[in-house]
Amino acid sequence: MAFLKLGSKSEEFRREGQTWLCTSGLPSDVTVEVGEMSFFLHKFPLLSRSGLMNRLIAEFPNEEGSSCVLQFHDAPGGAKTFELITKFCYGVKIEVTALNVVCLRCAAEYFEMTEKYGEGNLIKQTEGFLNEVFSNWADSIKALETCEEVQTYAEDLYIIPRCIDSLVMKVCSDPNLFNWPVAGSNSSQDPNLWNGISSEIKPPPLDDNWWYEDVSFLSLPLFKRLISAIESKGMKPESVAASIIYYARRYVPLMNRQSSICDTNHVNPGTIISTTSETDQGALLEEIVGLLPDKRGVTSSKYLLRLLRTAMILHASPSCRETLERRVGAQLDQAVLVDLLIPSMGYSVETLHDIDCVQRIVDHFMSIYQPTSVAASPCIIEEGQLIGGADTLTPITMVANLVDGYLAEVAPDVNLKLPKFQALAATIPDYARPLDDALYHAIDVYLKAHPWLTDSEREQLCRLMNCQKLSLEASTHAAQNERLPLRVVVQVLFFEQLRLRTSISGWFFVSDSLENSQNPSGNLGLAKSNDTRQLDPAQGAENMRERLSELEKECSNIKNELQKLAKTKKSWSIFPKRLGFRKKSECRNPKESNGIDVKAPSSMNGKPNHENS
Repeated sequence: MAFLKLGSKSEEFRREGQTWLCTSGLPSDVTVEVGEMSFFLHKFPLLSRSGLMNRLIAEFPNEEGSSCVLQFHDAPGGAKTFELITKFCYGVKIEVTALNVVCLRCAAEYFEMTEKYGEGNLIKQTEGFLNEVFSNWADSIKALETCEEVQTYAEDLYIIPRCIDSLVMKVCSDPNLFNWPVAGSNSSQDPNLWNGISSEIKPPPLDDNWWYEDVSFLSLPLFKRLISAIESKGMKPESVAASIIYYARRYVPLMNRQSSICDTNHVNPGTIISTTSETDQGALLEEIVGLLPDKRGVTSSKYLLRLLRTAMILHASPSCRETLERRVGAQLDQAVLVDLLIPSMGYSVETLHDIDCVQRIVDHFMSIYQPTSVAASPCIIEEGQLIGGADTLTPITMVANLVDGYLAEVAPDVNLKLPKFQALAATIPDYARPLDDALYHAIDVYLKAHPWLTDSEREQLCRLMNCQKLSLEASTHAAQNERLPLRVVVQVLFFEQLRLRTSISGWFFVSDSLENSQNPSGNLGLAKSNDTRQLDPAQGAENMRERLSELEKECSNIKNELQKLAKTKKSWSIFPKRLGFRKKSECRNPKESNGIDVKAPSSMNGKPNHENS
């Protein structure tokens, strides 16, 4: 840290309680009161340096035997700064640093310590030293911190704007190019200097976040002014947002807590525990949210959700929470599940997690990304229908996976009502889920945690998923799941059978095409002679037989499962016959009622029994 030494005399003052006495031996003829401190001084040293004291002493009645008493309770810097002013007037040694130069400069202006009252007076000395302070990053930060003590005088003297401009210039420049000293470094002991000669070794390059910690020590008003100035100079929004989040984490300890309900009392190591009241922290949080650049992706979803959770705990204003929900919703595809698990606040809530908040966030996302002209059956989406082009489907798919994972996490909550679960699941359109396995898992978890649901409610819940979009593994699990309604199990089996028949037909089609391609122009004899050469039976027909054998086994397993179910549920006795492979069936409308209410093919005997036994 830079410093300036003034004066040459040794110490001539001593403190006794709340008074300062001069030890020169001459009786005091003027008493100066600053706050609770009293200074017993002499007129001449003060008259020779201060225009204000010169004028006041001259106006004071000169009565014999009376002492002149002056009061400066509003002097910048208080008694501590006036002590330095007094020593300067007496020529006593003082050291001017970045920590006291601002107060000294304001006090010098207050006491009118211009060149008219002595060459090299305090205004000139401190003004020159301020220019040196502004050339150094660390000193500028320290000086700006002290401006809050004398803010009115510092504003009038244009000290704060000059200090901020110097900091902004350093932040927006390359610190490695200009070698700005960073807080904590000692330029007088440069390890790259040997006998005054610079070595070839260069210091390691600084990261883009090198200035975050230093500016986080500023008060909120000064920090806001600095950030606004940095942003106006064209700093990357990502860097601006990161510095604001760093500031928030320093003064709002709840920002550093984990999202999980089990870890709500865990604070990350190295976090500074703030002693600020929760009311002040809430007000600070609202200011910080207003500072964040309002652009998608600039602030990570992780910290936006942490800000939202903290705003709920600190009872921030509804507008602040609504702003955060909107911003999270705009980039929900960038969020992760653990951050979305926001605990419910208060004592009157029923569920462990704030389902309503997540519902609003998802609604915000869908209002931006869901196309307005998608057909009722959105399996085929024409080009240009989606907002933002073809790439828009990817964020929606990511959010669909996120929501399905969230539903599976909150499903075990016995207090989670069916309408809330359904509403959140139904917010995601059918086309956003390539597979419904994750949704099926969430539904299964909910059914297991809520065994008291009626048959009607279970069927209503299962209408959320499309049985045609279950993988083979999920279909196998669903076919044996006793928690599912019978109609849903039958539909799963039916679509799996239909899938197998389609697969078998496809293999036969490929086989016929291969045979035709090897028998051109009806030259059967030549084709047969070349068939042995062009197609190895071990690789062709044998592979086909193995594949058909596997499909037959899978089909047989399904029929066995149906027979097992028929033994325990008499109403199922007609289904093995109807779903057998001896009759050819056609699906009239496999997607009717969102893949849940599927009608049996017309070629099947009888009508399907939709009643639960």
